[in-house]
Amino acid sequence: MASPELTSTRSPRVAAARRLAKRAFRARERLFLAEGPQAVREAVALPGTLREMYITPEVAERYPDLVAGAHEARVPVFTATDEVVAAISQTVTPQGVVALCRFVDVPLEHAMAARPHLVAVLANVRDPGNAGTVLRAADAAGAEAVVLTDASVDPYNPKAVRASVGSLFHLPVVTGARIEDTVAALRAAGMRILAADGAGEADLDGELDAGGLAGPTAWIFGNEAWGLPEETRALADAVVRVPIHGRAESLNLATAAAVCLYASARAQRGHGGCRSGARNAR
Repeated sequence: MASPELTSTRSPRVAAARRLAKRAFRARERLFLAEGPQAVREAVALPGTLREMYITPEVAERYPDLVAGAHEARVPVFTATDEVVAAISQTVTPQGVVALCRFVDVPLEHAMAARPHLVAVLANVRDPGNAGTVLRAADAAGAEAVVLTDASVDPYNPKAVRASVGSLFHLPVVTGARIEDTVAALRAAGMRILAADGAGEADLDGELDAGGLAGPTAWIFGNEAWGLPEETRALADAVVRVPIHGRAESLNLATAAAVCLYASARAQRGHGGCRSGARNAR
């Protein structure tokens, strides 16, 4: 194994990477950090995303594809000590590899130009773990875009990036959009707007039975603590609740989002739905 090139946690390169833990520095540089082999692998696979890689010799030997992919993309790879990677990392137990990545978000009009069939909108979602988990669920359900409104958490927050487990690099992500502008763009793209809320008048099972989820659909998910404000609910075509068949008081945001997105995905791929299993490329 090669000797580490980065050995000091006080080096300018390490200090610059550590500053990206703060949103202001990420926004200024339009750079963020992705940690762990899975997230870094997905960053390597998205052309133009990876800027630098920091990796311990042991992890480089264990995952040679990461280093080979970076070299193929002509991206600098710096071997580093465990201490250096831990200093850059935002996790309690670092996984030995961190990638410096360019922002991957796209304008709202770009995401809508493909006329998506399934979109997740996060309105006033403040918890980065929830945001990353919903992004992952949207990716798994085959959604073609995720929109985070201007009042929502930064998807490049280290906790959000980790919770997405690489899904941040898989589908178009829009940030900083006003909810009114988002809804207008979704309607212009031919989508039905559904707001997910535990106090919704409509029932998810009823929507499925009536065929209401078979067409192009955008789901709006609200804040973890107080849900969706009335003005946001008023923008939707329907406010839909996930039925609780057992004794649980409610579902958390990420779980409810996964249920709603998969319900739409199933309806759209079923008999008479708006698409087959094909999915638009990013």
